[in-house]
Amino acid sequence: MGQRKIRVLLAKPGLDGHDRGAKVVAHAMKEAGMEVIYTGLHQTVKSIVNQALQEDVDVIGLSIMSGAHIPICTKLAGLIREQDLEDKLLLVGGVIPNRDIPVLKKIGVNGVFPGGALFEEIVSFIKENARN
Repeated sequence: MGQRKIRVLLAKPGLDGHDRGAKVVAHAMKEAGMEVIYTGLHQTVKSIVNQALQEDVDVIGLSIMSGAHIPICTKLAGLIREQDLEDKLLLVGGVIPNRDIPVLKKIGVNGVFPGGALFEEIVSFIKENARN
């Protein structure tokens, strides 16, 4: 029996209505052999954490284009700690200025992938760091 596939929850939190990038990344993850659950647009932080629990995922990935990545990730990381989900890999991608990457890592984000990140880089990071 082989190992189970890495399960990724890919979410679009907040009012951000742009999901083309998230769908393309989801496709790349599926092509790499991962199971991807895409939540769709306009998810709340609480719904993302609830879906991560229900789906028993290994990775929670956020796609944020709105510029609200720091408050969203702060709230999400807090809920992850409350729900004892620190074993999940937390990733964020989208419009992320380089100056915000250290802040996001301090909050508890494991991997940050600004626009233009290569699919191979994202997939390799997940395969090397996901706890499945």
